[in-house]
Amino acid sequence: MGLIAIGAAIAVLVGIGGGIGIGIATGKAVEGIARQPEAAGKIQTALILGGALAEATAIYGLIISILIIFMLK
Repeated sequence: MGLIAIGAAIAVLVGIGGGIGIGIATGKAVEGIARQPEAAGKIQTALILGGALAEATAIYGLIISILIIFMLK
């Protein structure tokens, strides 16, 4: 049971990477918009797409951890 909990905890740690990635991307997007306000539309589109991909990675980690907990008992 202990190894299952450790495996699930490691899989959940993927969420930290997603959060850091979204935070860095948002900061860089704000800097880009501040430097070139006329490019705000393109920057915002890229930011939303990148945020969605980073969030999807975090959700996959959560799903894997739930599967580890319930399937390996």
